[in-house]
Amino acid sequence: MTPPGPIVRRIDDPDEPGPDVRVAEQRDVPAIAATLTVALADSRWVRWALPDDGRMQRLTRLHELDAAHRGVSTGTAWVTEALDAVAVWEPPAGAEGTRPLADDVRAALARELPYLSGPRARAVAETDAFLTAARPGQPHWWLRHLGVRPSARRRGLAAAVLAPVLVRCDAEKTPAAAAVFGWANVRFLRGFGFQVAETTRTTDDELPLWVLVREPLSLS
Repeated sequence: MTPPGPIVRRIDDPDEPGPDVRVAEQRDVPAIAATLTVALADSRWVRWALPDDGRMQRLTRLHELDAAHRGVSTGTAWVTEALDAVAVWEPPAGAEGTRPLADDVRAALARELPYLSGPRARAVAETDAFLTAARPGQPHWWLRHLGVRPSARRRGLAAAVLAPVLVRCDAEKTPAAAAVFGWANVRFLRGFGFQVAETTRTTDDELPLWVLVREPLSLS
């Protein structure tokens, strides 16, 4: 007997007002990096991708570059007013209201990411390349980073920072997609309409890996 699918939560329900959320600004960069680092410090991905030596400093710099500066540069990072929840997306090329990744941020990412991963750089780069190939072929929003400070969890903040893009995806009939390294994250995203498109492992076979795709929901 096939188990029932997850109950998909609508996140634009006017009867369920959520926390205030806004697009991140340059002044938010340090707080974004700090929130994501605290939120993800103990994750399996962090232990896999970053060496023990200076791990938290490496993780903070990673989030500063690949989440905060990337998201602020492109206009695709959303935060709660208290900066205790963050979602950063990579938009479809040319999406209205977004900007191309700034050249200085692109250069810093290319220069520093291999250093931050140290001896894990090859496995991380190869897995990233695999994920790029596994993404949907049509224009889509790609969830790069999502985190909530442990002290602020179970208050609907993750749903709040996801909402601006997911509501837009439904209105514009655009898919969203993500990759996660833990089943708890799969369960969470399934609650917003994401479905597993591929189950695999990192290229070095060290971690499980799921690619999820969310088709736009009907607004009717």
